[in-house]
Amino acid sequence: MNHFDEAATRAPLGFDRLVPALRAAFAAEARVPPRHVHAIEAAGSKGTVLIMPAWSDAGFLGIKTINIFPGNSAQGLPGLHATYVLYDARTGVPLAMMDGNEITARRTAAASALGASFLARQDSRRLLVLGTGRIARMLPAAHASVRPIDELWVWNHRPEGAEALAAQWRAEGWNARAATDLEAAVREADIVSCATLATAPLVRGAWLAPGSHLDLIGSFTPAMREADVQCFAGAHVCIDTEEALQKSGDLLDAMAAGTLRAEDVRGTLATLCRSEQPGRPNEAGRTVFKAVGSALEDLTAATLVWQSSDIG
Repeated sequence: MNHFDEAATRAPLGFDRLVPALRAAFAAEARVPPRHVHAIEAAGSKGTVLIMPAWSDAGFLGIKTINIFPGNSAQGLPGLHATYVLYDARTGVPLAMMDGNEITARRTAAASALGASFLARQDSRRLLVLGTGRIARMLPAAHASVRPIDELWVWNHRPEGAEALAAQWRAEGWNARAATDLEAAVREADIVSCATLATAPLVRGAWLAPGSHLDLIGSFTPAMREADVQCFAGAHVCIDTEEALQKSGDLLDAMAAGTLRAEDVRGTLATLCRSEQPGRPNEAGRTVFKAVGSALEDLTAATLVWQSSDIG
């Protein structure tokens, strides 16, 4: 079995390649069984383990194992750790072990940008990022591949984390600053992208400006949520996959409150990429994209890594 470390996994996954690859993958066919979810409690720590398989007619089978431990931040550790194994789908022979953290972060940011390519206004230039983790750090580059982003704001529950990330982005050439007043920053943003592990709403629907796009990619269980129920009221809502309706605390809360009905969801990435349903209906309306992640995205990224290598 071949091994791709973090750098080797990252190299082929520029967003100029990955976002179009995801668009093509969602427009095509693949088998993506429901993920396995297991709650873990050991030595006083609590976490979640996800096992996510997928395979395609291209002849690849992939399985990602991802461990999420929100309490890791108190120990100075990332809250997410993942591994990815790619197999030959025709024989089951293992082909490669890849850095699952890099695949997860890059495909999540790319899916966020893919959603925005259908739902954010064409002239969206001001991006507000909630969170400072691995995925949050990639969102400017991902969104700039589909929209003319030239102003960045970042908010975090730890202000020093937001200041540090804003400084890093400035060093990379972005016009970036930390937001201390979340409400004010949300009101001014064209795109609000949430990449957190929050369990209580951070963004309020009353704050969102007409014509804005709300991107929710952090929460992925019924116990997690980043937006209050009013964020969905009157908005054009799309999701990454139908699984989001069962797994997203944001959506479950909104449906329980009556600000969203399942039948009012306007599309998935598959139906959007196949042009079966439209994206943004007009310039003035609000849009929301809610993603819980799909093993198809992981398989697409891993396939790109494998096919871009000398051995693939």
